[in-house]
Amino acid sequence: MTISVEPTLLGGERTLDCRALQNRARALDRALKPAFVAHDRGARNLERLFEGEVLCITTGQQPGLITGPLFTVYKALTAIALARSCAKALGRDVVPVFWVAGDDHDFAEANHYYSLTLTNTVERVVLRERSLDGPSMPLYRERLGPDIDAVMTAVVAHSSETEFRPAVLEWLTRHYEPTHDLASAFAGALAELLGSQGLVVFRPTHVAAKTAMAPLLLDVLAAARAVDTGLQDRAAELQRTGRDAPVPVGSGATPVLIEARLGRDRLVIDGERFVARRSAESWTLSEIGTLTREEPERLSPNVLLRPVVEAALFPTLAYVAGPGELAYFPQCDPLYRQLDVEPQATVARWSGRVIETRVAKVLDKYGVAVDDLATPEGHLEAALVKDDMPQDASESLAALRRAVGQEYQRLRDAAATIDPTLKKSVQSAQNTTLSAINDIERRLITHLKKRNETVVQQIAKARANLFPLGRPQERTFTVVPYLIRYGNGFLDTIMDAVPAALPQVESSPRTS
Repeated sequence: MTISVEPTLLGGERTLDCRALQNRARALDRALKPAFVAHDRGARNLERLFEGEVLCITTGQQPGLITGPLFTVYKALTAIALARSCAKALGRDVVPVFWVAGDDHDFAEANHYYSLTLTNTVERVVLRERSLDGPSMPLYRERLGPDIDAVMTAVVAHSSETEFRPAVLEWLTRHYEPTHDLASAFAGALAELLGSQGLVVFRPTHVAAKTAMAPLLLDVLAAARAVDTGLQDRAAELQRTGRDAPVPVGSGATPVLIEARLGRDRLVIDGERFVARRSAESWTLSEIGTLTREEPERLSPNVLLRPVVEAALFPTLAYVAGPGELAYFPQCDPLYRQLDVEPQATVARWSGRVIETRVAKVLDKYGVAVDDLATPEGHLEAALVKDDMPQDASESLAALRRAVGQEYQRLRDAAATIDPTLKKSVQSAQNTTLSAINDIERRLITHLKKRNETVVQQIAKARANLFPLGRPQERTFTVVPYLIRYGNGFLDTIMDAVPAALPQVESSPRTS
């Protein structure tokens, strides 16, 4: 394996206390089974969920094109590793479950992925755009259609022919094919990719899942005013203590969404009725109750209610979260109380950078740290080529700056004895002179860059690999190119790195 990984810290607790949470172990209702997708060891884990006392480690993400950003896979691998750690500590089955948030309607986030081409440029590959005036359809209703063929063509065009590429392409095309929707394609691809690691994938958009959720959503709507007040009070409490409350609450907005005429829409309290915020359609609580029996798929929880619903459906020890989720989880407390659900713990997902050998060689050659590449383009290159500045030029520029500082100080002092207001004029002149010196230095560096084009190009390539578009690698690239280059050994490398970042599990021994 010609890669290494460099973990980056996301924070979170260093211990996971399972002593109380382990008592929630139970078997799932078999009516939920059709909502799951599983392969290989994941399929065996799925059976365990319905056989007896079992616990879960959960995580989740909205669907992404070609499996979405790398951090999605990192979340799943963290959940798998944590489930194994908890199973060992507790002496019982702990199953990793991935919740595919297919109700999400942000198509602009899910309709593309970024690829590093063979010429080392970062290219945005788009399935298609959605009209801003069109309905906000949930992703589970968004068919891939024939546009997916162009996406798959781009996957091939941007990758080298390796021993692993045929299998990766077969895996992708089994799931990302025209008749599938974005959520189903994502769920199937992830379940197959990580099935050998024991992952089970849950589709909350399946009618079986929606039917199970319906009573919980109705309970929240029945207490909508109290819930609204509780969420506002909780947000205010967090802010008073210096913590974030990133999810907007209040104004009668409930944590329940409905598929209405203009797509997925927030339900807002309006007297004795609930109104869809954008389409202005309205329903009584009784009418929504009828809807949950006839078309349960039309209702869904928002980001604050979703983890509560999950904890109600599954015997969950902990949720593996990204930084955004860790920030908003404290806002959920009133919803846990309303539904009388014990909150699961939260654990930060593993985060890291993949450093391929060709990139590591560039870093070693120029003595560059990974974080040095996070600076704006051109800064690091300028610093490196500046070392090649002729000694006479460097010494002359330094001497000029010293002389300007000293002589202009003398001139300021002298001018002040004539008229104190002249000090500003002298300072302005000094700044102009220093600017001219800086301009000369920039011109020298520009010419040095041209002479050191190889340095500039190699640093640019390293930056494109580790900080594409100025963003973290894990938030930009997908797992696909790494699988094409390294096969499933890539996943093994990440799995080897994850345990070191996991919290220590505190538990009571299981009694027989």
